Amino acid sequence: MSKKKILYVEDDETLAFLTADNLEQHFEVIHSNNGAVAFKLFCEQEFDLCVLDIMLPDMDGFQIATEIRKRDSDIPIIFLSAKTMKEDRIKGLKLGADDYLVKPYSIEELILKIEIFLNRSQKKSEKILTKYQLGSFEFEFENYILKNNSKEITLTEREASLLKLFLENRNAVLKRETILTSLWGNDDYFSGRSLDVFISRIRKILKEESNVRIENIPRIGFKLVID
Repeated sequence: MSKKKILYVEDDETLAFLTADNLEQHFEVIHSNNGAVAFKLFCEQEFDLCVLDIMLPDMDGFQIATEIRKRDSDIPIIFLSAKTMKEDRIKGLKLGADDYLVKPYSIEELILKIEIFLNRSQKKSEKILTKYQLGSFEFEFENYILKNNSKEITLTEREASLLKLFLENRNAVLKRETILTSLWGNDDYFSGRSLDVFISRIRKILKEESNVRIENIPRIGFKLVID
């Protein structure tokens, strides 16, 4: 079986060498130390996942992710960055990244996350299409698509998984820690902030649906209410 192909973008030579050396034991790795060159590679080749630094010459990681999402709404994107401010993490997730690891990171954790996202992508391509009705919207989970007669919105993988979890527990209270553990594998502070970002975006999409809403349940969690 051929190895999955990863675009790895990092301009720190020492870190890039160590990370790529470990990743290459599991995946085919194409490395670039320049943002503009990396995006050109993405346009010319087929990749299964992207691992992006943020502070890069010519084109930063946020810009690369923005352009990638214009062309491919499904490919998993992981940010690796020394930028520790929560605003940077939130910005990365809003741009459509699936995860954001702060340097120095554990190479074992990075490999595990890559394998998880690749496995999800593989399962997505193999599943029979599952559709849910959400007010005037039809939600295609496997395609991450939420659409009605007037618009079609492509969600990130994490947003789609969150919405599916809500739909499978509609009109029931979901504890915050249950959501975090199900989708992130932990309930730490940064995961909690990411959850708030995703819920805010889903609420914005559904704001015109008068019979659909996500309610806050103080000190407990959330509830998707469909009247």
